Amino acid sequence: MLTRLQSAAVFGVEAFPVQIEVDVSFGLPSFTMVGLPDATVRESRDRVRLAIRNSGLDFPPHRVTVNLAPADVRKAGSSFDLPIALGVLATTGQLTPRALDDTLVLGELSLDGGINAIRGVLPIAVAARRLGVRRLLLPPQNAPEVSVVEGVTVCVARSLAEALEALRTPDAAVRVPVAVPDMTTTPCDGDLSDVRGQLFARRALEVAAAGGHNLLLIGPPGAGKTMLARRLGGILPPLTFEEALECTSIHSVAGTLPAGAGLLTWRPFRAPHHTVSNVALVGGGSLPRPGEISLAHNGVLFLDEMPEFDRRVLEVLRQPLEEGRVTIARAARTAIFPARFVLMAAMNPCPCGFLGDDRRACRCTPASVANYRGRLSGPLRDRIDLIVEVPAVPISAIADAAPGEASAVVRARVLAARRVQHTRHGPDGPRTNADLRGGAVAAHCRPDSKGRALLLGAASQLGLTARAHDRVLKVARTIADLAAADQVEREHVAEALQYRLVE
Repeated sequence: MLTRLQSAAVFGVEAFPVQIEVDVSFGLPSFTMVGLPDATVRESRDRVRLAIRNSGLDFPPHRVTVNLAPADVRKAGSSFDLPIALGVLATTGQLTPRALDDTLVLGELSLDGGINAIRGVLPIAVAARRLGVRRLLLPPQNAPEVSVVEGVTVCVARSLAEALEALRTPDAAVRVPVAVPDMTTTPCDGDLSDVRGQLFARRALEVAAAGGHNLLLIGPPGAGKTMLARRLGGILPPLTFEEALECTSIHSVAGTLPAGAGLLTWRPFRAPHHTVSNVALVGGGSLPRPGEISLAHNGVLFLDEMPEFDRRVLEVLRQPLEEGRVTIARAARTAIFPARFVLMAAMNPCPCGFLGDDRRACRCTPASVANYRGRLSGPLRDRIDLIVEVPAVPISAIADAAPGEASAVVRARVLAARRVQHTRHGPDGPRTNADLRGGAVAAHCRPDSKGRALLLGAASQLGLTARAHDRVLKVARTIADLAAADQVEREHVAEALQYRLVE
């Protein structure tokens, strides 16, 4: 007898359907799997056999053959355990095969018959809705994650016995109600009011948040670079529902979504250590998984002590910074991960950190300073919109200075600027000024005659590349949006150029 049922797998962050065929025929007892299963899938034979027996059900003493279609795509992960077990039970008459119609099944089995959580459930649920599947059966730990997907009935089961009962009596199955949470601001370590002084750096942080621009802070140890970076999330706009779906799908596939967590409601903030490898940063592996830049999608990627990162690791950022995605090519398939993030980086002015500091003398030679700064290549620096010096603040100024503007006040201006951009670009256009490309830069960022004259003169004196020229225009457009100005004027261009003077 042959039984067919549906499951799904994820490659990259895209889910694709998998049809599972289970055949039980007479012959010597064996359990065979075909369809390019990896080691995890092949090991499910023992989990399925013992889970069925320990649930008080009968495992057939015959030849069992499981086919995972399509046969030319490698199958990986433990999510096929539950559908294989249900297929065996349906083939041996312990479950009506029609009970599996129009149902997509997912779940990892433990030896006692319990069902454990799996990765990548949200993109699978979205794909199931797109394919017209009406019912989804999965572990309860993954229920909050898929509760935001409308149009699919989600049922949960804690064990193989419960899954069997849910399929036999669908009306009695435990269903997950649809619930869309409210989006919130990104939690951060503190408020911008904690930062004393550093008005120029605070202004750059506001411009970066308003336009989605990349920012590099250069200053001595203790100047407040990390403190500023950690507060960037507090002034960013809340996630939209579509952005939250994207972020949650990526974290679900990567396995970084906490157990029982639902939709991510705040922008990611990722701060990898400088010993991170290029695969860990951009993603990869034989079965590609998202890296840190994709986990930071729609959020912030913070690289503290940027020159300490391996140069090859930093160079792989060039394409994602330009295109907003990273392409991982493997022999079987090519995975494309979204990677549209705000790059926030910090570095010292020299190896010892005290170049230009009035309090402590720098002991670095000109050659060592040049070598240190040369760890950031010209093409990479060219992709950073704002480069800001962060001088050390005297202790007396920190103790006596009044608190600065609170994050809520700055966030209100950022939200107003983002609304202006959304209205100008349209619902299907770029999300921020930093995303403008090609003719859109000329259409939306054209300065007035005085601003154009200033930019042309500065471009000649500073030796700006064509990319840097466009990035200055986009930053000037953001500054004009913060000022609620329709036209990019000379003063907006002048401020944008200030952020290119530190080299």
